[in-house]
Amino acid sequence: MAEEKKGVSRRDFMKTTGIATGTLIGGGLIGGLIGYNAKQDTGTQGTSQGNGQGENDHPMNVGLKFFTNANAFNVLSQATERIFPEDDLGPGAIGLGAPYFIDNQLAGGYGMNAKEYMQGPFKDGEKTQGYQSRLTRAEIFSQGVAKLDEEANKRFQTGFAELEPEQMDEILTAFQKGEVEMLAVTSDFFFKLLRQATIEGVYADPIYGGNWNMEAWKMKGFPGHQMAYIKQIEKEDFVEIEPNSISSMNH
Repeated sequence: MAEEKKGVSRRDFMKTTGIATGTLIGGGLIGGLIGYNAKQDTGTQGTSQGNGQGENDHPMNVGLKFFTNANAFNVLSQATERIFPEDDLGPGAIGLGAPYFIDNQLAGGYGMNAKEYMQGPFKDGEKTQGYQSRLTRAEIFSQGVAKLDEEANKRFQTGFAELEPEQMDEILTAFQKGEVEMLAVTSDFFFKLLRQATIEGVYADPIYGGNWNMEAWKMKGFPGHQMAYIKQIEKEDFVEIEPNSISSMNH
């Protein structure tokens, strides 16, 4: 996997996007991150290739099922890391396994739009409407990831995974604004799918391939799936509970 790029801290990220107050600013989860991040000191880059887990906690389903091309997977990984970056509070999207979560989802019903009506006629939908593209999510991600790399080579004469953080932000911003031309889908729609899938990969139950070792839940203080709260419910003070995955419910 290509080395991780760091920039804005998660604390700054949360303040800028309004996550800390339960709101979203700028029409997107990283609306405040991109552009703002270019003002930060991005000279320090992480070199960790691990997943932020102990060797006994490594999930079994981390093999690639959809992005069999290593470069395409690296592009996806670096894009997710810009959306949810690693900092002193904990791992980012890469360290939490979000790219593997997305890869596994695209290889299944999510990627095939198994639950959506995908027959014509197709027309440009309004922003308030749901899924409108004639393409499946798998096709959109394949095209979108390739376009990220294409745009990087066009602007900076190198691949997306090799760019500096502020250069990645510039390209992701262009996608978020719908400025990059794509076939049968807009780039802002791809960006929306990418952002949503990244956050799902970060916070979903680990059985789906992301949120490795439940580190994202631990950062949030989220207990995951508990059998009961009888011993804690009457307590007035906040109770820290070690999170449980669905996979532990039968143990």
